Amino acid sequence: MIAAPDRTPLTRDFFDRPVLDVAPDLLGRLLVRTTPAGPVELRLTEVEAYDGANDPGSHAYRGRTARNGVMFGPPGHVYVYFTYGMWHCMNLVCGPVGRAGGVLLRAGEVTAGADGARRRRLSARNDRELAKGPARLATALDVDRSLDGTDACGPAGSPVTVLSGTPVVPDQVRSGPRTGVSGDGGVHPWRFWIANDPTVSPYRPHAPRRRST
Repeated sequence: MIAAPDRTPLTRDFFDRPVLDVAPDLLGRLLVRTTPAGPVELRLTEVEAYDGANDPGSHAYRGRTARNGVMFGPPGHVYVYFTYGMWHCMNLVCGPVGRAGGVLLRAGEVTAGADGARRRRLSARNDRELAKGPARLATALDVDRSLDGTDACGPAGSPVTVLSGTPVVPDQVRSGPRTGVSGDGGVHPWRFWIANDPTVSPYRPHAPRRRST
C-alpha cells in the first residue's frame, strides 16, 4: 500500500536555506491554493531556482525594485510577476531576509480540485496539461498579482500553503538549463524536475524576440 502524502505544512525554516537546496527539495511537495470556489492542490513536479545578485537570470540581479521587493523579504512568501502582458508566474521566496532568492514553480500534477482548474484552463487537452508550464500553473490555481507577498507559512486558511507531501528520492531528480533564460544565466543547470513525469513542461532555449520592421 502506498502511504498517503504527509499534510504537515512546511515551516519557514524549510525556505530559509540557499535556493539551490530548496528548489529540488520542493519536488513532490503539495501546493494548496485556497480560492472562493474551493481549494486546488498541486503536486510539484518541476521548478527553477533563481539566485538573486549571483544570477543574471534573476529579477533581483540588479537590486531591489517595486516589482521584486518581496524577494528581499522573509522566506516562505509568494512572489508573483506578470509577463508578456498576458501571464502570471508564481515563485516561493528562499534564503535570509535581504538576500533575494526564489523558486519558480514551473509545473505540477493537480491532485485535488481539478474541476476548478479545468474551468480556468479550458484549452488543456487533458489533466496532465492543466499545470504544465508556469503560466498554466498560475492560471489553474487562480494566481495573480493580488497574491504577491502572501505568506505561504502563515496560519491555517492562508490563500497559499505548502505541505510536506512525498519528497522525491534523489535518483528521480533531474536537472538542466532553465527554460528561456538568455546570456550567462542560461548556462546554469538550475531547472529541476521529476524524471519521466508526464506533467513536466518541455525545455525550450532562449529565443530572441524578433523586432518588427
